[in-house]
Amino acid sequence: MAAAWFKRKKKGIQTATEDKKDVPKGLWYKSPTGKIIDAEQLAKNFFVSPEDDYHVRIGSAEYFDILFDSGKYEELDAKLKSKDPLKFEDTKKYKDRLKEVEGKTELNDAIRTAIGKSKGKQIVIAAMDFKFIGGSMGSVVGEKIARAVDHAIAHNCPLIIISKSGGARMMEAALSLMQLAKTSVKLTQLAKAKLPYISLCTDPTTGGTTASFAMLGDINIAEPGALIGFAGPRVVKDTTGKDLPKGFQSSEFLKEHGFLDFISHRKELKNKINLYIDLVMNQPVRA
Repeated sequence: MAAAWFKRKKKGIQTATEDKKDVPKGLWYKSPTGKIIDAEQLAKNFFVSPEDDYHVRIGSAEYFDILFDSGKYEELDAKLKSKDPLKFEDTKKYKDRLKEVEGKTELNDAIRTAIGKSKGKQIVIAAMDFKFIGGSMGSVVGEKIARAVDHAIAHNCPLIIISKSGGARMMEAALSLMQLAKTSVKLTQLAKAKLPYISLCTDPTTGGTTASFAMLGDINIAEPGALIGFAGPRVVKDTTGKDLPKGFQSSEFLKEHGFLDFISHRKELKNKINLYIDLVMNQPVRA
């Protein structure tokens, strides 16, 4: 009999260290429902798990690739960074936290803005990145949205804001809260210019972001299964002392109760957003 390719011992199969092979990180993705998918296949499927339709969290780079034609765009105000005017310090200094997260994410803040063409027409997109301090809204987020509005007005084109945020950035205190009013005023200017603003709420959209620009769209849309609200479900339950309805603060729950206009699968985002823009701006509907 040929020798076995393994040796069985009391405690199970033993493989020599030099024979072990590591599986590269990121090769597979496991959705919260336990479905396994090849990472490359996941990317080709718009980062949506094909078995359970779970929408994986993605960032500005992925949304730009999905919505801009051929993934081509010009980034706006790319070098804008937060400072530390309050000299804030909790478990670490705010300036050190910023330096650390910039190195890990290769982002300068929790939002990126860009202009490019989508289905042949020019649009401005502002997309948040949750991996930068939980997508928190500080002075830079408010300023970049304000400048994105100005850019949209100057180029007579629609604005799309993709929200993905844990809320206001506590390390900037009142300066962060001021961004709620600042962004709201700028969106009023966009409305006066008769240019459409589409708000896309993704998982999660919470706190001051929800309380300002995320719910001020001419049309408010969301991805399936997104958590959208002001405080999280646990906080609401602890505060009210009551059990929450099933699916509370999910995009489906909010649509049912009139907070959203529609929910769009990520595969259909580009088509549906452009259909709305064409209708509002009285342009021929593009295939």
